[in-house]
Amino acid sequence: MRKLLAVLALMTGLLPLAHADIYGFVDDKGVAHFAAEKVDERYQLFYRGGQSFDTSQGLAAPPPAAGGAPPRLLAYIEKAPGYLQVRRHLREASSAQGIDYELLQALIATESGFDVDAVSPKGAIGLMQVLPATAQRYGLAGDRKRTLDQKLADPRTNIRTGSRYLSDLIRLFPGQLELALAAYNAGEGAVQRAGNRIPNYRETRNYVKTVMQLYTLLKPAAPPQMADRAPLRIRMELPVGGAVGRGNLPTGLPLAAAPDPAPLERE
Repeated sequence: MRKLLAVLALMTGLLPLAHADIYGFVDDKGVAHFAAEKVDERYQLFYRGGQSFDTSQGLAAPPPAAGGAPPRLLAYIEKAPGYLQVRRHLREASSAQGIDYELLQALIATESGFDVDAVSPKGAIGLMQVLPATAQRYGLAGDRKRTLDQKLADPRTNIRTGSRYLSDLIRLFPGQLELALAAYNAGEGAVQRAGNRIPNYRETRNYVKTVMQLYTLLKPAAPPQMADRAPLRIRMELPVGGAVGRGNLPTGLPLAAAPDPAPLERE
């Protein structure tokens, strides 16, 4: 896990290359929605690659420091109704899987806006929008008391399952975080069939760009000793976008072997 944390820390050195515009709005339930394009009239530009943007004040000064989140972004996330109740689960998953806390924040903000009751049209459930078929690959099953869907809707179970899947995808595509995110959205098989590139699906390309930019903004600036180290090379292939109808479709393809005590089942 320490090695995985180190890899992600080194990746962070290249994250500022993802200069994406970020749009968002908060719905009637207080749930934040993010995208890297204006999906519809509800979405307002509040961050423009390198500058913060407040729709009531126009373009503002650049954010305070590299990796520092503009206040409007923090307000969006902190106002999400489910965020406070799941912070401890995010910390737990971050430590257990060796994934940056801010990466989990960015992914969940994109997936569900921290809406614990979110269910997508494709049947993806909860905060991390995990498909039941994906959860089954990790041994999650229904019983007499609760169905599989009900178990997956539990925030702790959802985050533990989704973070394990993301962790395995990061190992499957080492040094290429954008491919791991693309696989989380479209399935690892889709990425592999595309020649280990982001598939030419508008939703997936939009999704990757949105998560990467949110991660960039949320991640604290690296300490000087890390900034002086040469970062790993990551192919940043990020066209316009946002996540609209995502689904992390399982393919049945085996993931890379991982030191997790309960790795994915090979189908």
